[in-house]
Amino acid sequence: MADSGTWHRVAALDAVKEGEALPVKLGDTAIALYRLDGQVHAIDDVCTHEFALLSQGFVEDGAIECPLHAARFDIATGRCLAAPAERDLRTYPVRIDGNDVYVSAA
Repeated sequence: MADSGTWHRVAALDAVKEGEALPVKLGDTAIALYRLDGQVHAIDDVCTHEFALLSQGFVEDGAIECPLHAARFDIATGRCLAAPAERDLRTYPVRIDGNDVYVSAA
């Protein structure tokens, strides 16, 4: 990869299952990978309402539901869809190279 300084390998592509969350670390940051319709997305793994790992939640209709208080977030955009959360999640650029998933913190 030409700009490998900002990209970090976080998982093998075959570990990211369709419609499921895969929790990974980007440095010290907890993120979750999701494969929806064959495309891999990366978003913060911690709910913006209270500390809960979204990767332990429920994936449905392109959204992740927090297992603690049922806040919902769009996986592709990080947009908050349902209270009690009010803030969006951060999304991260994803690149696939062979069977490797890379995420950028930039």
